Amino acid sequence: MGKQFTEIDAATRAFIERQHMFFVATAAPDGRVNVSPKGLDTLRVLGPNQVAWLNLTGSGNETAAHLREQNRITLMFCAFEGKPNILRLYGAAAVWHPRDAQWDELMPLFPPLPGARQIFVVNVDLVTTSCGMAVPFLEYQGEREELSRSLEKKGPANVQAYWEQRNQLSLDGKPTGI
Repeated sequence: MGKQFTEIDAATRAFIERQHMFFVATAAPDGRVNVSPKGLDTLRVLGPNQVAWLNLTGSGNETAAHLREQNRITLMFCAFEGKPNILRLYGAAAVWHPRDAQWDELMPLFPPLPGARQIFVVNVDLVTTSCGMAVPFLEYQGEREELSRSLEKKGPANVQAYWEQRNQLSLDGKPTGI
């Protein structure tokens, strides 16, 4: 049976910190709903009602575009090993770019990863759990290195050019703020 909480307690924090991946869901008032998988060492629990994740360069930038129009977000974590569990964090998010003063405050929380594009800080107003009994067991084999290698090979100037060419608009033509 699902449960609801108003904050991230110690057990929830420990569960989040054990996960190798999570999912982010956002939607603007109109257009497509977006769900994105996130991985690598990019998530931090900042407190009982706040998490942050370092968003890396990718083929799209839907989350940033959606949050400019509708500031709501859900993060979902699934237990792929051990006791079944699905955890969702609901809230509103702020988006910080390398040009913002907040970037310099938050970036030391994360390892230096090539292509770091934004930091999203989520103010969590609801935490829910559900059984997760239909989620399969999956064996973690390690992190993929293709993204980091690709972005290192491009170099900062070419990553910036990629943002300008491919990350300024969402699939629905909404500006991302990049």
